[in-house]
Amino acid sequence: MKKLFTVTALLAGLAFNLAAQAEELSVMTSGGFTAAYKILGPKFAATSGNTLTTSLGPSMGKAPEAIPNRLARGEHADVVIMVGYALDDLIKQGKVDPASRVELADSRIGLVVREGAPKPDISSVDALKKTLLDAQSVAYSDSASGVYIEQQLFKKLGIEDQLKPKAKMIAKIPVGSVVATGDYQLGFQQVSELLPVPGVSFVAKIPESVQSVTRFAAGIPVGAQHPEEAKALLAYLAAPAAQADVQATGLDSVKR
Repeated sequence: MKKLFTVTALLAGLAFNLAAQAEELSVMTSGGFTAAYKILGPKFAATSGNTLTTSLGPSMGKAPEAIPNRLARGEHADVVIMVGYALDDLIKQGKVDPASRVELADSRIGLVVREGAPKPDISSVDALKKTLLDAQSVAYSDSASGVYIEQQLFKKLGIEDQLKPKAKMIAKIPVGSVVATGDYQLGFQQVSELLPVPGVSFVAKIPESVQSVTRFAAGIPVGAQHPEEAKALLAYLAAPAAQADVQATGLDSVKR
């Protein structure tokens, strides 16, 4: 009986110690990696005992919820997950520890149509060009992928003038949502941001020769309250064991 009491007390003490050591991490993450984070974050919390408080916002731009603007206002974060070059800007500004930078995933641009609509051919550059010219309307995001489409892709294809009257950048909301309602025939955005949207069918990624790859990375802001736990979270998100979940959301693993 005494031995059973001792074991029970030991387990209770261990549980108390784990609870005492658990921390609440504040995470800011931007769109492209969010679907993967929503899968991996709870798994990390379950294995580490730490809890995650998450704020969503774009990697750049003038929106109040954009990660750089949040940090500029003095909002606290232990981890920021965002487009790699936007993270590099924060590192240059002295707001993120350069030694903490971790490469997470690559995000490519894809196409969706309304659920039930015929899927057009974009398997080659010529097919993509024809599909765009034949389309009644085209939507793309206000993030890095949309800027590339508007400023570079249409020019590369030689159809900039033809697309101007029927192509539009969609601000703040997922591109797939305006395709699902039938407001636009074609929707282009990073694949990881297209797949979670109901009411659309994923067609394919655009051809690699005209693709724009966005690297997502993460870092620890200077002055983070829980840097060691933050480092553990970043290692978890980048680990080989996490890659199946990363790829399932439409992202591509970083070659290491």
